[in-house]
Amino acid sequence: MRTLLRGICRFHRLRCNARCRWLRSDHRAQMKYILVTGGVISGIGKGIIASSIGTILKSCGLRVTAIKIDPYINIDAGTFSPYEHGEVFVLDDGGEVDLDLGNYERFLDIRLTRDNNITTGKIYQWVINKERKGDYLGKTVQVVPHITDAIQEWVLRQARIPVDDDGVEPEVCVIELGGTVGDIESMPFIEAFRQFQFKVKRENFCNIHVSLVPLPSTTGEQKTKPTQNSVRELRGLGLSPDLIVCRCTTPMEKSVKEKISMFCHVEPEQVICVYDVCSLYRVPLLLEAEGVVEYFKERLDLHFEARPRRLLNKWKEMADRYDRTLEICSIALVGKYTKLSDSYASVIKALEHSALAMNQKLEVKYIDSADLEPARQEEEPVKYHEAWQNLCSANGVLVPGGFGVRGTEGKILAIAWARKQKKPFLGVCLGMQLAVVEFARNELNWTDANSTEFDPNTSYPVVIDMPEHNPGDMGGTMRLGKRTTILKDKNSVLRKLYKDSDSIEERHRHRYEVNPEMKKSFEERGFRFVGQDVEGERMEVIELEDHPYFVGVQYHPEFTSRPMKPSPPYFGLALAAAGKLQYYLEKGCRLSPRDTYSDHSGSSSPDSEIVDLKLPANLTPV
Repeated sequence: MRTLLRGICRFHRLRCNARCRWLRSDHRAQMKYILVTGGVISGIGKGIIASSIGTILKSCGLRVTAIKIDPYINIDAGTFSPYEHGEVFVLDDGGEVDLDLGNYERFLDIRLTRDNNITTGKIYQWVINKERKGDYLGKTVQVVPHITDAIQEWVLRQARIPVDDDGVEPEVCVIELGGTVGDIESMPFIEAFRQFQFKVKRENFCNIHVSLVPLPSTTGEQKTKPTQNSVRELRGLGLSPDLIVCRCTTPMEKSVKEKISMFCHVEPEQVICVYDVCSLYRVPLLLEAEGVVEYFKERLDLHFEARPRRLLNKWKEMADRYDRTLEICSIALVGKYTKLSDSYASVIKALEHSALAMNQKLEVKYIDSADLEPARQEEEPVKYHEAWQNLCSANGVLVPGGFGVRGTEGKILAIAWARKQKKPFLGVCLGMQLAVVEFARNELNWTDANSTEFDPNTSYPVVIDMPEHNPGDMGGTMRLGKRTTILKDKNSVLRKLYKDSDSIEERHRHRYEVNPEMKKSFEERGFRFVGQDVEGERMEVIELEDHPYFVGVQYHPEFTSRPMKPSPPYFGLALAAAGKLQYYLEKGCRLSPRDTYSDHSGSSSPDSEIVDLKLPANLTPV
């Protein structure tokens, strides 16, 4: 009898396992892919469009992941100057990637990996490594089929990687192809997706083409010819757009939409107008109002409620609040890449999230740190005085991360001014290191104090290179990715902002660190190191006693800031700049209803005495 029962149980177990495998294989076949391409010009907003589409689908209850393809030959974005390609965004696994992945993480509240950023360099490196190992069995390795096959395999593999905290496989993958259609660098990727659409079947693949509809001032008429040419070129390469998203300065006229429909071989409903809006928070709402939810539901055979509900309501509330807010929170950003705002994209977003959380509008005063130096007073006195005027008129001072000696003395002067004038200050990465240098020079009287990055022969090396730093190769040699920081001091302002967490996890990107051997000299003068790594050897957080808000962090908290979950260090700076930090801490990290908009669930709470913003106690997961 026992043998019979064991046999029956084994039969049912095998049957259940077989059914589970069948269900998994059926589910895997239904992965949906949305490819976003661009035409006419680069920088047209493909990343925001891709992020917004993902947000809309996620608000419908679908699990969404994202992939960004950059056609450049670099392996990753780690060696780029910010003026070349904007900021370098860092992921949990230490991947140095394109800034658009920051948009994906912020919009979708997901955590991506380095393999979600595909570059030509990565693909060719992968193919060449396989060729060296003999995987191609002596065949001639060519762009078609080997490079195109590698691109398709990469996308198919990476689209299945969970990006939410529950580890469930995504259902939709939004893929952004960088550059513009027609670029020689993009050709292998266009060909790969021409083949890919047949591999995954039409009902599982959709192409969105983002184009420009200019409005020349001489004619005052929206011109469709650039879009016609761009779509014609895309179709000639084997991809036919399902949706044409037209970027324009003003809403598109009906006749213009019908003209694009006629010449681009799509229905008028498939021509979407995304005109310039006052804030990026309105883009998902604009796309949803154009009917993309219904279109995707039918085109990709998706199963969800007809219209998104709760999440987009939060976005609408946030966008409305952004438009209504009148009170200004001004922050002086003292850096060396201030000519291009994308150089500090995540920093600006983190400040914006923080200002919005306390119902204020952000005003960033960009200051080139070199303009604060005495040498500038002699060369260009107007720039010098304007820079100091902007610094002195700001409510708070932020010195972000960076590399290189240029402008460092100007940053040190700005830090000294913020410290002496009791102006709220936040130093990030290099900003923290220079705060240590400034205090050593002016309070410890170590006039020669410096970082060995800028002066290897300094008598007081208060900032030194890490033991594992490899000065040979440049790419990927830093301390990168998510690391744990221990906050032992219970009186620390930053610990309170992190909801009294003993430990936090944030993303790092640096080669130099504070010299631990000199820690005692600083703490004797009220300059406290309140956060350290797990081993207690690396100084991660600094605070200054008897100051409204003087904080420095070695990590980059801006990378984990979200529109509805502002980063605690940045939020602390914004609160201190608005004169609300002390009240916030006394009320247990809460603001009064007049200072904030709603509770974290999105429902208004005007009748409650205080409203909890519910900032994450530990930023992993966010």
